[in-house]
Amino acid sequence: MKGRDYLLPLLVLFAVLAALYMIGFYSPIEREQGVVQKIFYIHVAIAWNAFLAFFVVFAFSFRYLTSREKRWDNRAHAAAEVGVLFCTLVLITGPIWARPVWGVWWTWDARLTLTLVLWLIYVGYLMLRHYVVGTEKRAVFSAVLGIVGFIDVPLVYFAIRWWRTQHPQPVVAGGEDAGLDPRMAATLWVSVAAFTLLFAYLYRLRARAFDLQDEADEIERRLEDVAVSSKGVR
Repeated sequence: MKGRDYLLPLLVLFAVLAALYMIGFYSPIEREQGVVQKIFYIHVAIAWNAFLAFFVVFAFSFRYLTSREKRWDNRAHAAAEVGVLFCTLVLITGPIWARPVWGVWWTWDARLTLTLVLWLIYVGYLMLRHYVVGTEKRAVFSAVLGIVGFIDVPLVYFAIRWWRTQHPQPVVAGGEDAGLDPRMAATLWVSVAAFTLLFAYLYRLRARAFDLQDEADEIERRLEDVAVSSKGVR
């Protein structure tokens, strides 16, 4: 590793520690929900980064279809893996927050249901990549699903604006009652920054891993060609 390769993980470490400190000690306890509300800072930050990951899948899938360059397919694949991880955490932290507040772990609320659908779409994306035979065919099918599947992201985001739901109304950039205590807002933005850095780090690791795998496959292919050529000369 070069010296600069340590910069991002160090930033992630300090940002996550800062976010955890602010969540635990700086942000005030919400009057109605109590201490359980503090999971809000993690839940929202993870959700926003899940959306970011699926947007990256959408963008690089489109780039792949227009260029057919394998590196863009690798980047879409990497973003999808991290996006599914983050979306899974959204579906875990949501019920943990909901149980003491709503009295149930899960309800078929519009936003919750659409988030589950989003998770299923991109789990299907990863399964498609695993089972479809043929590098180019797999990449094309995955790119199409990555583009079409992104349609669900704005549906999840606007669900609480378009339909009556049990999910809380937006408190940031969203409604007549929007607005947070300044300490809550600061904690939220630090948490969002921390998880965005974490997303960037995980995404970078997976994208690099896929590129290295392609390089290894190319070296193996060339060695096989050399071996075949050697046999032919004999």
